[in-house]
Amino acid sequence: MKLSISLAELATQIGAELEGYPDLPIVGIASLSLARPQEVSFFSNGAKYREELANTHAAAVIIASKNRRYCKVPMLVMDNPYLGYARAATLFNPPRPKKPGIHPSAWVSPDAFLDASVSVGPQAVIEARAKIARNVSIGPGCVIDNGVEIGDNCQLMANVTLCAGTRLGQGVIIHPGSVIGSDGFGNANDAGKWVKVPQLGGVLIGDDVEIGANTTIDKGALEDTVIGNGVRLDNQIQIGHNVQIGTHTAIAGCVGIAGSTRIGRYCMIGGGVGIAGHLELVDNVHVTGGSIVLQSIREPGIYSSGTAIEPNRHWHRNYHRFKQLDEMARRLQNLENAMSKINLGLLSGH
Repeated sequence: MKLSISLAELATQIGAELEGYPDLPIVGIASLSLARPQEVSFFSNGAKYREELANTHAAAVIIASKNRRYCKVPMLVMDNPYLGYARAATLFNPPRPKKPGIHPSAWVSPDAFLDASVSVGPQAVIEARAKIARNVSIGPGCVIDNGVEIGDNCQLMANVTLCAGTRLGQGVIIHPGSVIGSDGFGNANDAGKWVKVPQLGGVLIGDDVEIGANTTIDKGALEDTVIGNGVRLDNQIQIGHNVQIGTHTAIAGCVGIAGSTRIGRYCMIGGGVGIAGHLELVDNVHVTGGSIVLQSIREPGIYSSGTAIEPNRHWHRNYHRFKQLDEMARRLQNLENAMSKINLGLLSGH
């Protein structure tokens, strides 16, 4: 049954100030261009979507106070319209409740502990000594290894693997195909041959963490790999052994973090960033997409590396210039030294 609430109630639910018709029924949320007369939309990106805002058929728009003058329909005014959109979208699209129980095709060890409220999907495997708390949903094809611990209200989508030594806090969401707790990349060289280093740690994931599809988090070599409370990880991220990520940090897709690096709280790491091992990034660091981090960052702020895209012929020319920078710098230093000597000679009268 589709949810329908009044505009006034919606304003209360998302924490907005209503300007318009309080009794107007609202049944959903949509984009400015596609919204129908009983749906709300939101506007937060400035001039780019101003024309769509002017022509929208939405019942109301979630909008910042500074943009009131551009809107011709009722408004839900708040400082952060995108946050209002998130709250409204959650309200109109609640997660479907899972029916407790174990699918006949799943296999659960008699030595595992599952709360009676747990839902286990088809073909899932739960090994001995696993502990799964209240209201947990285990999707189809998941593998829960020996001794894994899962806190209340966690959701594992299809084909998630939790290896031995993994512990999840409460309210963790893991999307399809992710692997948590596989061996870290540890190898010792013995006269040209690689000898595997056993990975003896685990992975500790805090409360309210969300992990995207096909993301992998390696177990620690001796100590645990640690993901703090409220962290958000996008799809296809690789996190090496013994990495520590602070609370409420957000990391976009295709990031690679090498072993034993520590990332602080409230950091934002853009897509495609590579971070070398054994580094430290302090709290409130923002690394822009495509950057390579090869040294520790000890001051908060926004950091970037690399060059912007340009026509190939220009890039080749600039690349050759880049290789000459060291020689050019030495020549410039020699020239400056020579000019200093000449100036000293002129000042001394020689």
